[in-house]
Amino acid sequence: MNKTELVDQVANEAGLPKLQATAAVDAMVGAITNALKAGDSVSLIGFGTFMVKERPARTGRNPRTGEQITISAGKQPKFRPGKGLKDAVGG
Repeated sequence: MNKTELVDQVANEAGLPKLQATAAVDAMVGAITNALKAGDSVSLIGFGTFMVKERPARTGRNPRTGEQITISAGKQPKFRPGKGLKDAVGG
């Protein structure tokens, strides 16, 4: 499912025009993104938790030359599914 299909589904489920459904989906994605940028996590009970994980610096290899390189530390967004989502999917 892509964003357009998600907007269509939200519009149908909520009985909203597509323009309002698009605004709702964009607002939700924006709110989650802003919370993660601020270092917060977003927990949706029954669905899951969006969080930022610290990734330590590590050593890697340049695939072309085989030269050893240092990959700098960074932050990476993560999603941990909740029990409701796991049960719905069958996991």
